Amino acid sequence: MRPIPVVFHIGPLQVHTYGIGLALTFWFAYRYFAHRLARAGWRTDWLWATFIWIVVSAIVGARVVHVVANFGYYSQHPGDIFAIWNGGLSSFGGLAFAVPIGFASARRRCPELRARDAADLVAPVLVVAWAVGRLLGPQLMVAGGGKPTHQWFGMYYAGEVGKRLPVPIFQAVECFAIYLLVIGVERVVRRRGGPVGAVTGIAAGLWGLSRFFDEYLWLGHDNGTDAVEIASLCFFAIGLGVTGWLFWRDRRRPRDTAEARAPLPVGTSS
Repeated sequence: MRPIPVVFHIGPLQVHTYGIGLALTFWFAYRYFAHRLARAGWRTDWLWATFIWIVVSAIVGARVVHVVANFGYYSQHPGDIFAIWNGGLSSFGGLAFAVPIGFASARRRCPELRARDAADLVAPVLVVAWAVGRLLGPQLMVAGGGKPTHQWFGMYYAGEVGKRLPVPIFQAVECFAIYLLVIGVERVVRRRGGPVGAVTGIAAGLWGLSRFFDEYLWLGHDNGTDAVEIASLCFFAIGLGVTGWLFWRDRRRPRDTAEARAPLPVGTSS
């Protein structure tokens, strides 16, 4: 099987499939988050402006961290620093920039939505959007595959020699599975009155664990593996640690405080 084309032309216009994939992924995340907000009873008129800030900060942060992590290469090829159509976006960098900016914007534009409630609403969105993004991003970019392989499921990628492990597909399957687990946890928490924030903690922990195994098993050491593995394990430890603490604290509280822990109605100040 030949590599998937990473660029095509519409007349004189050069179009990169990686960029199209990112745009579709962001659109999907926006629509799904708006749906979850509306279903939970929150207004969504503020979301579009906040989402623009999230998209811009995510791309900038992801690129900055990638360039810093690969400074040896980019110091010799400064013209490639802005060539994001060839790939090179750090998931952790995107989260580090976009999450605080997104919460700050949401707090200003929708102050009645508490940060912990917003986190539990957006966590499943991030997980499933990351799954979609793997299929529409790295799967369609230069050097998107993992380690060389001779297995039947190996694929050819532009810029890489020989068959490669289809890591983006593996990652998408993992994240879809995590998404289903997180949605299941969300339903249990809602039904039993569990702690707010548990959905976010479990999503972060499981995603971090999957990223660790992705790097350890499928990707070569020329992908900044050590740093990503450490960051992934930190996500796993912090996510599940916070979740365990939330459930422990919840069990120690009197049952008559359950109403106080429930999300605030729309229009109620936190």
